[in-house]
Amino acid sequence: MGFSPMEMGEMGKMEEMGKMEENKQQTTNNKQQTTNNIAVIGIGLGGVEELPTTRQEKIAHASVIAGSVRHLRYVSNHPSRTISLENWREGLAQIREAWETGENVVVLASGDPLFFGIGRLLLNAFPRDALRFYPHLSSIQLAFSRVKLPWQNATLVSVHGRSLSELTEALQRGESPIAVLTDGTNTPKAIMAHYTALALPYEYGVWVCENLGGENEQVHDYDAASLQDQEFAPLNVVILVRQEQEKALNLDQLPLFGIPDHYFISFRDRPSLITKREVRIAILGELALQPKQIIWDIGAGTGSVSVEMARLSPTSHIYAIEKTAMGAKLIQQNAQSFQVETITSLEGTAPQALENLPSPQRIFIGGSGGNLADILQVCTTQLSPEGRIVGAFATVDHLNTAWEWFKHKAWSVRLLQLQIAKSVPVGSLTRFSPLNPVTLIIAERHTLG
Repeated sequence: MGFSPMEMGEMGKMEEMGKMEENKQQTTNNKQQTTNNIAVIGIGLGGVEELPTTRQEKIAHASVIAGSVRHLRYVSNHPSRTISLENWREGLAQIREAWETGENVVVLASGDPLFFGIGRLLLNAFPRDALRFYPHLSSIQLAFSRVKLPWQNATLVSVHGRSLSELTEALQRGESPIAVLTDGTNTPKAIMAHYTALALPYEYGVWVCENLGGENEQVHDYDAASLQDQEFAPLNVVILVRQEQEKALNLDQLPLFGIPDHYFISFRDRPSLITKREVRIAILGELALQPKQIIWDIGAGTGSVSVEMARLSPTSHIYAIEKTAMGAKLIQQNAQSFQVETITSLEGTAPQALENLPSPQRIFIGGSGGNLADILQVCTTQLSPEGRIVGAFATVDHLNTAWEWFKHKAWSVRLLQLQIAKSVPVGSLTRFSPLNPVTLIIAERHTLG
């Protein structure tokens, strides 16, 4: 049986009124949820008692308090219901249920909840208007204040439940200071073992700040070696500070060649701009050095290859060419540091800087400044008979330029590609971290065989 148009109209009005009432009720519920804020309160090791009075009152009036087991110990005598966040999925579901039923919910967090804290999870789980944050001093703030170190330019890294990859990148960039939030796996000892394994061309000092704000607070500085014998409280922050490299080298303890990168003074803003030890060893072998030679090191960078050549062949003379005054000075500093007197550091752009140099028996090309073809023209003209040129190239373009040049000139030429990976610790495990691939080109004027 059908309905008349009048009946249909009345039913439509009733349905519309029902929807309006439902929407009104939903709006009321939303307003209730919006006004019923979840208070997210940061605390330190001093507990609730060190908080401002207004925040203590919020905790006192809470009907539900959520937090980690450690945080809930601070309110063990509170009559409210507690929610443990050890299982954060279940904990968030219980917080939502309490919030939706209009209960007065407080979440306790460490320091600043929005600094590597539970704040991010809460913002993903609840409307922004439902949350009100009350930050405490973060452990990072406390750590820098204890060390008495400005930190507006600090790099902040968390390895708490995370990999060490972000820390690795910061160390390889030579950033300083670096503040690290640790965990039970990535401890201060594990962090410094990882730093040591990276074999960086510079050194870091380390501060370990334990139990910050608590009765058992400890703050001490270490070097990588002394830290390995120490044990630390679970709650700690590590601060890494790059050193100025002013201490004298103990030359008697250095290897004959293959000097670790960190012994060389490097560019502070470009710490990775050094021919890495593993690549340097291959370069030195392919140069086949002999006594009493003239050697050109073009694009010498920090002078690491020049220093190694001077130590291996003290009767030879090395001309290290670098295009900037800062670079030339850095080469001089490294030569003085290693006490080698047979390096002449020259500021200038190749090939112009090569014009008045004595003819070499060996040439190493570590950088070309975009002038590779012109440099090769001068080098192949000036190189003595039976001489050798070794170039190190990180790009296919420069490698191809050199390869075509030597093949066109009918030189004997061969390639050696270096794809090196070094072991680095990852917690209690070990993985390989690759260096950028480098291809060596070895060219001689005469025909082999």
